[in-house]
Amino acid sequence: MNVMNASPRRKELTRLAAQLFVQEGFDRTTVRMLAQEMGIKSGSLFHHFKDKKEILAAVIEEGTHNALLIARRALDDCEDDPEARLRAMARAHLETLFTDRNAHVVALFEWRRLAPAASAHLSHLRDAYEALWVAVIDDALAAGLIHGDRFLVSRFVLGALNWTVRWYDPDGPRTPDDLADELVGMIMARQSEQGDSLAAHD
Repeated sequence: MNVMNASPRRKELTRLAAQLFVQEGFDRTTVRMLAQEMGIKSGSLFHHFKDKKEILAAVIEEGTHNALLIARRALDDCEDDPEARLRAMARAHLETLFTDRNAHVVALFEWRRLAPAASAHLSHLRDAYEALWVAVIDDALAAGLIHGDRFLVSRFVLGALNWTVRWYDPDGPRTPDDLADELVGMIMARQSEQGDSLAAHD
C-alpha cells in the first residue's frame, strides 16, 4: 500500500471515493455506488483496488501523507521559536483540513472500519504526524506558553482544530490563518489566566 507512488488515475478515484464516503458513510457506500461516482463499471474498479476497504485505506493514507508534508514544510519555514512553531502547526493543520477535507473527515470517523493490516500500517503515519505535534507542544510547555498535561493539551488542541470541519466556512470573514491564530491565542490566554489564578493562591 503506497499512495505516494500511485497513478494519477488511482488518485482521482481515491478523491471521488472520499467524497462519497463523507456523503453516505463507509457502511452505506456500495461498490456499485463507487463505480458510478467514478464513471467506471463495477468490475473495472477492481483493476485499481482489491476491495472497498482498500479504497478506504487509500483515502486515509493519502490524506495523512499530505498532512505530514504540509506540517513539516510549515515547521521548516517558521522561526525556531515555541510560539511561532505552535501557530505554524495550527495553521498547517487547518490548511490540511480545508484543502483535503473529505480525506480527513473519513479518517476521523471511519478509521475503525479499516482492515487490521491497514490500520497497523497507517498507525505509523498517524503517529509520525502526532509526534510533530507532541514536539511542538513540549516546546510550548517548556517555554511556559501553555500549562498542563502534554497528552490532555494535545488531545484538546487537535480536537478543537479537527472539529472546525463541521462549522467553519473558509469563505467567511476569517481566513484559515486567522482562525488558527485565534484558537492558539485563546489557548494561551486561558492558560495564562489559570497561571495567574494559581499564583494568587500561593
